[in-house]
Amino acid sequence: MNSLPLKENLKKYTCTSSCPVRNVISRFSGKWAMLILCILAENPATRFNAIGKAIPDISPKVLTETLRNLEADGLITRTIHAEIPPRVEYSLSPLGQTLMPHIKALINWAVDNYPAIIRSNQ
Repeated sequence: MNSLPLKENLKKYTCTSSCPVRNVISRFSGKWAMLILCILAENPATRFNAIGKAIPDISPKVLTETLRNLEADGLITRTIHAEIPPRVEYSLSPLGQTLMPHIKALINWAVDNYPAIIRSNQ
């Protein structure tokens, strides 16, 4: 149990440049990032169109932006194969693989608690 007073305890979240909660979790908590990470965890070396088909309501522009952001953050890798036409595949990076057990725990929590959340919203 944290013994700091509430006001002091909340200060750790106020610095936007150094707060890990803001700066790490925001990297993969967008609308599509977690779904993309889950797809890549289950389907290594996945092509752009396959990811798009797995998430039919994502636009190509948003898929491209999300993949670029995940790659820039080191959570996925992009491999270009020297073929004609070039073949590009996306995979989880080693860092992304270390994130997946935590995302899977959140998924399990969501599946277990979704009915209660839906009931609460009625």
